[in-house]
Parts: sequence; structure tokens; C-alpha cells
Amino acid sequence: MTTDHGCPAVRMYIAGVWCQGGTGRTAPIVNPATEEVIGEVPLATTADLDHALEAADEGFKVWRDTPIAQRTAILHAAADLLTERAADVGRIMTQEQGKPLAEATGEARRVADTLRWHADDARRAYGRIIPSAPGTVLTVRREPIGPVAAFVPWNFPAGGPMRKISSALAAGCSIVIKASEETPATAAALVACFADAGLPAGVLNLVFGEPAHVSAHLIASPVTRLIAFTGSVPVGKLLAAEAGKVMKPSLMELGGHAPVIVCADADPVRAARKAAQAKFANAGQVCTSPSRFLVHESLIEAFTAEFVRAAEAVVVGDGLADGTTMGPLANERRLKAMERLTADAVARGAKVLVGGERPDRAGYFFAPTVLTDVPADAELMHEEPFGPLAPIVPFTDLDEALATANGLPYGLAAYGFTQSAATAEKLSGELAAGILSINHCGGSVHEAPSGGVKDSGYGREGGPEALDAYLVTKRVSHLLVP
Repeated sequence: MTTDHGCPAVRMYIAGVWCQGGTGRTAPIVNPATEEVIGEVPLATTADLDHALEAADEGFKVWRDTPIAQRTAILHAAADLLTERAADVGRIMTQEQGKPLAEATGEARRVADTLRWHADDARRAYGRIIPSAPGTVLTVRREPIGPVAAFVPWNFPAGGPMRKISSALAAGCSIVIKASEETPATAAALVACFADAGLPAGVLNLVFGEPAHVSAHLIASPVTRLIAFTGSVPVGKLLAAEAGKVMKPSLMELGGHAPVIVCADADPVRAARKAAQAKFANAGQVCTSPSRFLVHESLIEAFTAEFVRAAEAVVVGDGLADGTTMGPLANERRLKAMERLTADAVARGAKVLVGGERPDRAGYFFAPTVLTDVPADAELMHEEPFGPLAPIVPFTDLDEALATANGLPYGLAAYGFTQSAATAEKLSGELAAGILSINHCGGSVHEAPSGGVKDSGYGREGGPEALDAYLVTKRVSHLLVP
């Protein structure tokens, strides 16, 4: 069933059943390109959350004891369904989040491969036998931790949920996931793939609701054994503190303010093109988006000119329209943040070379913006913009640039451009970040770990490390009795 706007009617998924929730309370789903309400998302009551927790508790008992080959087959079947449905999922994503249709469809296809990777990697979650005394068998075993409570934001409506779901299910855990109320239909479309693939009831439960209420209830429940969160630093700290009160481990993938260091020996035009492409992807609404451009003074003129050309070439519009390369911001909050950060930088002496304002049209659009002469005390240099703002500042000495790059409490992603192997190693060793790219601004990949240091969180998603949080390491010492 779909709404008049073509958006699927959204339901929660609890204990293998699609449901509206106990009271029928809903919140509007808004298309950020038109500001039109395109649907409603149900909001969970406490009773709904308890139902989901009970289902996850029972589902875990079934799923942990399901043979690994059978688990893997179900997960691969879900991945195949998602691949088949990628175009439809992408269209849903563009309607409720705004990113261009090609980006959205690509995201849906990419996360199907994420699911395949984690399903196969779980088959290699080996334990070991340790040499011991005669008559004693000493082993290390890895077991699923139990039901997981997960919380994800709106910027990657398929990627965010799938990172949590794929790792949890591959490891043998059940999960209650609260997806964003702003992009619920995409999350529901993902869950439908698992349901249609034959996942047992209760293993995967999808809820929506008032964030503080849902998180407090799920974290405090004795059923929940792990908290997995992606989102802002302030909210992550609050959830980590709540988890700490009940001694539950947590996985925190939080925000950043990624520096880009363009060294004196780099190709400024190539660096600008790659950096701009990454900056304006998803309208800058990416935790790892490059957001502070530190350019050697000898290259700054050429770098800036090419970056401006790239910004001017961006086609801003409805993500469903042909030719659009950057959609709107996801909501009015982000739009106001762009206006505030730009105004503050200009008031402190920055120059806007291109963009800097909202186009005169409906929708939460903000033009790709390039700023120079941005002082160190501007809010933009300290606060993650999470939008299409690019401050470009010069440096004279690499150690100075590294000090600036590491001077904030964030440490998620960082980027460097250089043609020197020695300089690349210096950047790799000294940049305080969990994710570092040299001579490109590539995003996360499912075969390698991603995660932050400092205020950007802890734990890793992707690669073999992705399963670590979802598995308990148990030592068993068995004295054989004759």
C-alpha cells in the first residue's frame, strides 16, 4: 500500500508482524525537496517497545541456535532481494531523504553487498584451542552477545540500518532497531527483504518513536545486551552514559570534522576535484565528509579556483529530476545551521566565493558554498557543518597544519594529498583519526573497519572487526575426568 505521493505506507515490524502501534500516534514524513508531507510514521508506545524486546529475547534463542549455514543462506537471500529491489528502495530513499536517485539506488545496492560480506565473515568467527596440561582442554569460544538495541540517523537511510542489522544477525544476535522517523520507509523496505527471505520472527524488530523515550527504555531493559549507535557526539555521550549505568557495552560511531591537508607537493587541481566531489556528496551530510581544507600557501590559488569551478558545476535540485547531482538538505534544521555558520564566518571576515545562500524555491536547498579567509575562531572551523560548506585556509608548515587538524576533539576521518611516500607516512602516523585516505576522499567500505577516536566514538564497523562488539569471547577450561 502506498500514499497519494507514492511513498509506501510505513509500519513497525515486531515479532514478525507489521503493525501500526498501540495508540495509532504518528508523525509526518516530509519530502525535503518539496516540503510536502508524503506519509506518516507510527510512534511506539512503551507497550510496543516491551513487545519488541520480548520478541527479540525469544528470537535470539532461536537464531543463536540456527546452524551457521542456514543463517548465512537466509541473509544471502535477503541481500538478493534487496539487490532486486534496489531501484524501488532508491526511489523511496530519494523521496524521504533527498539525495539524487543515482546515489540512493547505489546505496541500496552497496548495502546488499555489506550484508553478504558480514554473512560470510561470520563463518570465520573462529575460536581456538590453547596448549595446556595433560587431561585439560583449554579453548576460547566466540558467542553472540544477545539482543541488540540499535539507533541510526537519517543521512544514510539504507546504509545506517544495514551496518547494524547485518553485523548483529551475522553474529547470531537478535536486534531491535530504531530507525529515523525522517526516513522510515527506507528502513521498512530493508526489513521487508529479511522478512521475505524467511528470517524467523523476533530476530529483527523495527520501531520508531520519540528518541529519548525509545532509547531510555531499550537501554534500561534487562533483555538488551549491547547498544549500537550512529549519530551526533552529544547524543552519543548521553546514550553511552545510560549504557554505563547498567554496565552494557556500546558501539559508538559519532560525528567528526574531517580535515583535508593538501601538501606542497600535491597536484592542486586533482586534489580540489576529488575533495569537492566528496564535499558535495549527499549535500555534505556525511559523518566523514571533508569539512576543513588546509592547503599549502603555494597551492591555494590553484586549489581554490578549481574547487570553485567544481562547486559551480553542481546541479542542485530534486533528487528525482534528471541531471541533479546534489539534492536538498534533509530538514529545516540543517538549512538553518548552514545559514548560521555562513553568517558567523562572514561576520568574522570570511569571504564567500560561491553559494552562501538558500535558492529562491521550495525545499530545504542550500547552494554549494566555498569560503576563504575564514578565521580560526569562526564556528565553522569548530562545529561539524554537516552540509555543503567548504572553508579553505592556507598553511605554511606541515606541522602547523597537523596541529590545526588535530586541534579539535573529533577524530573520525581525515584526508591528505601528497606525492611523497615519506610525507604520506607522516600523515598516516600523526593525523588523529580512525579513518584516513591519502590522495583521494573515498568513503567507507564493508571489507575494512571504520570508526573514530576521541569524541568521535569507539568500536569499529566494517571488516572482520565489525563482529567484535556483537560477540562475547569465552574461555573454557575443561578438566577431563577419567
